[in-house]
Amino acid sequence: MTLRKGEKMTISIQEHMAIDVCPGPIKPIKQISDYFPRFPRGLPAAVGRSGTLRSAVSQPSVSPAEGPRDEDEDVDQLFGAYGTTPAEQPPKYQAPEEVVDPEGYESDDCTTLGTLDFSLLYDQENNALHCTINKAKLPKLDFKKGLKPMDHNGLADPYVKLHLLPGASKANKLRTKTLRNTLNPTWNETLTYYGITDEDMIRKTLRISVCDEDKFRHNEFIGETRIPLKKLKPNQTKNFNICLEKQLPIDKTEDKSLEERGRILISLKYSSQKQGLLVGIIRCAHLAAMDANGYSDPYVKTYLKPDEDKKSKHKTAVKKKTLNPEFNEEFCYEIKHGDLAKKTLEVTVWDYDIGKSNDFIGGVVLGINAKGERLKHWFDCLKNKDKKIERWHTLTNELPGAVLSD
Repeated sequence: MTLRKGEKMTISIQEHMAIDVCPGPIKPIKQISDYFPRFPRGLPAAVGRSGTLRSAVSQPSVSPAEGPRDEDEDVDQLFGAYGTTPAEQPPKYQAPEEVVDPEGYESDDCTTLGTLDFSLLYDQENNALHCTINKAKLPKLDFKKGLKPMDHNGLADPYVKLHLLPGASKANKLRTKTLRNTLNPTWNETLTYYGITDEDMIRKTLRISVCDEDKFRHNEFIGETRIPLKKLKPNQTKNFNICLEKQLPIDKTEDKSLEERGRILISLKYSSQKQGLLVGIIRCAHLAAMDANGYSDPYVKTYLKPDEDKKSKHKTAVKKKTLNPEFNEEFCYEIKHGDLAKKTLEVTVWDYDIGKSNDFIGGVVLGINAKGERLKHWFDCLKNKDKKIERWHTLTNELPGAVLSD
């Protein structure tokens, strides 16, 4: 076909047909993209419904679904906002994500083991750590709500137990009640550690484990999390909702190097009315286990020495099968205030045994020859008449000049 000068040539494209501008027969084609490889599969945006090709300059366009995705949003949904490095950012123009088959999706621990909602509060004035266990459930990525089923009926009998690390033992174990046949347990239960010091808050870690109680077999572990106590600020409640993880090993060597005999809360007050020293034995915490069952049957003895008449001995009641006994007993030593500076108060904790000698657990000495908090406690008592002063003290396994027998 030839064109005369001044004539215009019109090329039409009909459905499934195109005309080659080169001389020759008309060639049918299956896709117009054979002639325009730069366009994606299917008709290009520059082709109208009429079938005519509009003149257009190809520009890269990005739909909202294909645009740069919010990195924090994606990561937060899957992994709980752990963050990414710049190298992990998605490319600027990213193709739409492939739909994932939920049945074939291999989830992480957060999806498999569930999440736990709880809060922690360090009461600095009272040396107490309050742990409120609220509830447990699985994240949105799992299509089943609640904890990972442990029983044949697809449900669980979950409970939560706490340990302080290093030194995990029955002495610092606390646990919630067990909730029956549920995958969405709600406890709203507060467990409290007493005798917690600022030093503990720096070096100790709270281990929180979720378990499934089984009446006929060993209880099954579901998941755990660990919170370094140094993350907490005194007298400020901190809320957590975090993923449970697989069980981690405990460093036994570290546990032994930091092993403790326990702690005792003592109150001292010189009473002008009674003309004597009032010694209060309030409670003990995290005592060493002396019996085969992993517990002790503790009681406390006090002496005010030197004791020439051997009449200064006082003894509390025995508390059965516990490592965190509460006594709330008070003893009075009749003595002039001026003579207290020459005296030493010895407090010892024992494990009561039937038919054999009682076991010494630990003790503490308060007086002018003591050091640190023990000396400060004694000095504050002498300085402040008629004022009750409470202090926590760490038990030692030896007492200078004490006879370790009952």
